[in-house]
Amino acid sequence: MIAPRDLARNLLVALLLGGLILASLWILRPFLPALIWAATIVIATWPLLRGLQRRLWGRRWLAAGLMTLALMLVFIVPLALAIGTAVAHAAEIIAWAKSLAVLKLPEPPDWVASIPLVGDSIAETWRETVAAGWPELVKRVSPYTDDALRWLAARTGSVGLIGAQLLLTVVLAAVLYADGESAAERIRRIGARLAGARGTAAIDLAGKAVRAVALGVVLTALVQALAGGLGLLVAGVPFAGLLTGLMFVLAVAQIGAVPVLVCAVAWLYWRDHNAMATALLVWAVIVGTLDNVLRPVLIRQGADLPLLLIFAGVIGGILGFGLIGIFVGPVILAVAYTLLEDWTNDPEGER
Repeated sequence: MIAPRDLARNLLVALLLGGLILASLWILRPFLPALIWAATIVIATWPLLRGLQRRLWGRRWLAAGLMTLALMLVFIVPLALAIGTAVAHAAEIIAWAKSLAVLKLPEPPDWVASIPLVGDSIAETWRETVAAGWPELVKRVSPYTDDALRWLAARTGSVGLIGAQLLLTVVLAAVLYADGESAAERIRRIGARLAGARGTAAIDLAGKAVRAVALGVVLTALVQALAGGLGLLVAGVPFAGLLTGLMFVLAVAQIGAVPVLVCAVAWLYWRDHNAMATALLVWAVIVGTLDNVLRPVLIRQGADLPLLLIFAGVIGGILGFGLIGIFVGPVILAVAYTLLEDWTNDPEGER
């Protein structure tokens, strides 16, 4: 039995340690998103670093430098190109936006009403929208658009802040590339101190979950975006580069690249490019089915986790933590799921 003096001392020590941890996290709060991103990138690409190090005569500093340069090309250069493209086509974008005010919506095609179950209601809503005109449509959509833009701004911040976070992420990733083994060993020791062998296993599982999400979600989104962007480029759709980046973000968010491709198909039909629109529609169906084939295979290669668990973690993580929740959500669910499985299957717990 613990003496009252020992109980008070242990409680005071726990409170002091908890206060120090919270104060440290509060001080590091501006750097935590970049640190989480850097750790995620390093964990996901660590096998590439080790393979590159073997090919460079075992020199870690050279392999880390090349990986850091690759990260700068992947993150910093696309952001700069996107900003440059938007600035270069600013006049064209403004003119296009002004042209929407005088745009006349067409009547629904005959085949819309022939759609089973919902065709008549869609055609009727379409006719009401045409009769009301473009200003009425803008008035109906604007509340949802404003909410979406506010949500997006709250999750991402300004362009300058995004650039600073990306640069800090690259710098922290370079540090972790140079000395990642010691950082991993410290985290394993913390896990072992907290929960023994299960704590170490939970740390290893978290790393596997990060790699699984990186392989299954991000790589699949990249393949979908590149395939969709190639279709847009061949079809002659304007701003194919920006739309490719948008498709990548939507695919990572588990929405997929199909909405962008469908809008492009509608635009081509609007411009009477029927053959190209039909070809792009077929390509959109192919691109839309890529995630159903690639994602399960890639996730299974990273970690033996249920696909539904990864999917729920990605969606819930985005809603709860923003873009970084793509990795935080699946990691938390994967660790909790495995610990629960170990606890329920532990024969010692039945005694």
